[in-house]
Amino acid sequence: MDLDYRLAFDLAPVGLALSRNRSIIDCNQHLCEMFGVERKQLVGQSFQVMYPSADEYERTGARIAPLLNRTGTYADNRIMKRMGGQFAGEAFWCHVTGRALNRDAPHEAGIWCFEDLRASRPVKAELTAREREVAAYLIQGLTSKLIAKILGISPRTVEIYRARLMRKYQAATTADLVHKLSVD
Repeated sequence: MDLDYRLAFDLAPVGLALSRNRSIIDCNQHLCEMFGVERKQLVGQSFQVMYPSADEYERTGARIAPLLNRTGTYADNRIMKRMGGQFAGEAFWCHVTGRALNRDAPHEAGIWCFEDLRASRPVKAELTAREREVAAYLIQGLTSKLIAKILGISPRTVEIYRARLMRKYQAATTADLVHKLSVD
């Protein structure tokens, strides 16, 4: 029996997208359902429409390019934004994995996988773009110094964001905060 790769792509149990220069050139049904739109609303669009803000889109692109250059792949958990449907505008945690087809030009063409983490990690507090970035790295177990290096800010600034997150999530310790971010 011949394998129908198009059917496998369309019916995959995770969101899939093919990209060219950070725009979606094709996507599957699961990705459309995840973001509450029809395929024609995503194809040809910049990935920016899936982010809570243009600033987060730009910072994420700048952050992942060196890693895609070096290894050809990238994965993280980030907050994305639903575009339509009954949950339009809702922020949700999403695990994103990507592969650059050309390491020397990482945004030129790629394959991306999106997994909705809403069931295991709902977004409970209103967070700023930077708080979302710091939260995502805290969940990964990174230190303030390492987070600061990745984000290009001072470790003290990371500590300020961590303190804000602890207040918003009413966490007594960093471990408590990570637990609440992971399961709340």
